[in-house]
Amino acid sequence: MAYLPCVELLNNPQVPATGSVIWLHGLGSDGNDFVPVVRELRLPANHNIRFVFPDAPAIPITVNGGYVMPAWYDIFELSLDRKIDAVQLRVSAAQIHALIERELARGVPSNKIVIAGFSQGGAVAYEAALTYGQPLAGLLTLSTYFATHDSIAVNSANKNIPILIQHGAEDSVVDEVLGQRAYRQLADLGYSVGYQSYPMEHTLCGEQIAAISAWLQARL
Repeated sequence: MAYLPCVELLNNPQVPATGSVIWLHGLGSDGNDFVPVVRELRLPANHNIRFVFPDAPAIPITVNGGYVMPAWYDIFELSLDRKIDAVQLRVSAAQIHALIERELARGVPSNKIVIAGFSQGGAVAYEAALTYGQPLAGLLTLSTYFATHDSIAVNSANKNIPILIQHGAEDSVVDEVLGQRAYRQLADLGYSVGYQSYPMEHTLCGEQIAAISAWLQARL
């Protein structure tokens, strides 16, 4: 099977991974974007976690005048409610499902696999994690929005998945109101969801990375 190209990091390649994190980048970036964060997480040596950073395909983006760039789906309109190509988003989610299946084949159980995503990648992470047919370890969404909240076909296998939403209070790219809205939408659907806000723009900060590390250690 053809998988998305990925950057992969593993503390000790000679020892089987005890868990996996599949982390999706934002619009216009690639799998290298969050690689430096792994060291900053300062995970214990006994947490031999495989970090998988897939590359989105390059496609034309309507709001950028059709310019071709790495993206998980097309964006038709940058209004607060964002008009997007939901079909492309679901295709991307299916590609993430394939990467989950590859981790299973490598010996990592589904309940030791976390799906994470930043910005546009976070929208795909929601769809991928909540529709997957086996229980996952967690869903981490960063500076993003729940694009398919009104059409997603959730799978009961992940009705108890731990979800953490993090957002910047000064985000001018994806307004924090969208992160807060996702929190309410998920809570209304009965999910266990946490929300953390940080005084930052559309990025990550040190305090946030420390919180991610603690959350990952608890899940994995």
